[in-house]
Amino acid sequence: MKLNSEQLCDLAVGAAFLGTGGGGNPYVGRLMVQQCLDEGLTVEIIDPKELKDDALVIPTAMMGAPTVLVEKIPSGDEAISSLRRLERHLGRTAHATMPIEIGGINSTIPLVVGARMGLPIVDADGMGRAFPFLEMETFGVYGISGSPLAISDEYGDGAIINAVDNRQMEWLARAIAIRMGGSAYIAEYAMSGADVKRTAVPNTMTLAIRIGAVLRKARAEHRNAFDALLGFLPSTLYRYGKLIFSGKMIDVHRETKNGFSIGRARIEGLAPFSSVMEIEIQNENLVARVDGKVRAIVPDLICIMNTETAEPITSEELRYGQRVTVLAVSVPEIMRSPEALDVFGPACFGLKEPFTPIEEIA
Repeated sequence: MKLNSEQLCDLAVGAAFLGTGGGGNPYVGRLMVQQCLDEGLTVEIIDPKELKDDALVIPTAMMGAPTVLVEKIPSGDEAISSLRRLERHLGRTAHATMPIEIGGINSTIPLVVGARMGLPIVDADGMGRAFPFLEMETFGVYGISGSPLAISDEYGDGAIINAVDNRQMEWLARAIAIRMGGSAYIAEYAMSGADVKRTAVPNTMTLAIRIGAVLRKARAEHRNAFDALLGFLPSTLYRYGKLIFSGKMIDVHRETKNGFSIGRARIEGLAPFSSVMEIEIQNENLVARVDGKVRAIVPDLICIMNTETAEPITSEELRYGQRVTVLAVSVPEIMRSPEALDVFGPACFGLKEPFTPIEEIA
């Protein structure tokens, strides 16, 4: 599949939705990819099934606090530098790149890398959404090492990290990203085509494009965009979604701490909803509660959207007074296994509540 400008716009919207508030604003990444298209470069997205089993795939991404991207805009060369640095370290050349997460800007960084390096981008990722920690990958859950990891900034600084496990890799890389100004660009989880097919959440880039298209067409046809999206999800790996709250944003607390965007959002309900919903945030929306009762919890998606436009709202864009609608969406089964919940379930974020699928929450 050769990506065009309309699909790129749809991808940015769909990735913001799947990012559950995190992953960085895809607007900046969309402009970077559009520049590649304007220069006549090709952005080729391939199905994981097209990979040869022995092909080397090196995912690329941004890491750090999404709020930093409001002022610290990437050039696009940083992630390329990391991929090349990792290739030199491994003594091998990548056959393809891919996202580590489908949320936000990290859905578009690999597109820039692929376009400028002449590499295809695999239609899959390792989170099926966005998570704040690098070890929170289905790749790692099912046996792939994130190390060696290459990290670079906009000044040409860079490093290779070899860690004893993926959690230690995250801890070391986070410290470097903080000293690089709160965000940096990485290449990690180098793996074979066979491992991509075994461990990745498949076809999430084309899913993001389809989500964006559903919302765009519903608005153009003056249909209810939320109903259109909820009606579409059962045909995907995500299977189930529901509207869990609607109201006015009455409080947003946000700070950048230890390389993450930490905060909470409070939404005052509008009919037919009452009371107040509070959402805890660590880059992404982790848990949504009403009167202390959980309505959705990680790893299931909690998506805050503009009530009037049905546009997803990233965590750094939340503002007092916004009219918002909150959707909850089930994640694929590969992300709900006991092994997966041990890596990115509620307890991994310090939450006391156990994971309960949104289908089972009244």
